[in-house]
Amino acid sequence: MSDYQTELSQQISQMGLAITASQQLQLIKYLELLVKWNKAYNLTSVRDPLTMISRHLADSLSVLPYIQSANLEQQRLIDVGSGPGLPGIPLAICLPEFQVTTIDSNGKKLAFNSKLKWN
Repeated sequence: MSDYQTELSQQISQMGLAITASQQLQLIKYLELLVKWNKAYNLTSVRDPLTMISRHLADSLSVLPYIQSANLEQQRLIDVGSGPGLPGIPLAICLPEFQVTTIDSNGKKLAFNSKLKWN
């Protein structure tokens, strides 16, 4: 298990979240892309990948219990001001039954989001 996987798993466990191993791997892939493209596009001021796990991934996932317990008529989320896809992309990974839309006015961050392929 990589340092990234270990740290993410610990963060998820501390929050008491139920996130599958497959979803955790997708979150790590997203993190790796964020680290890679952050060098070119300056997507976030956080540079250290382990810090990104707590400040970006764990923070994004902290709202999962509230979304899951809400009695929503439709399973749709919109992330306005998403930047590099936070919290929208981590939420979309962990809530595959939801339609998640991310919106941002910054072109370089939208370019990053358009590069993401999950299948």
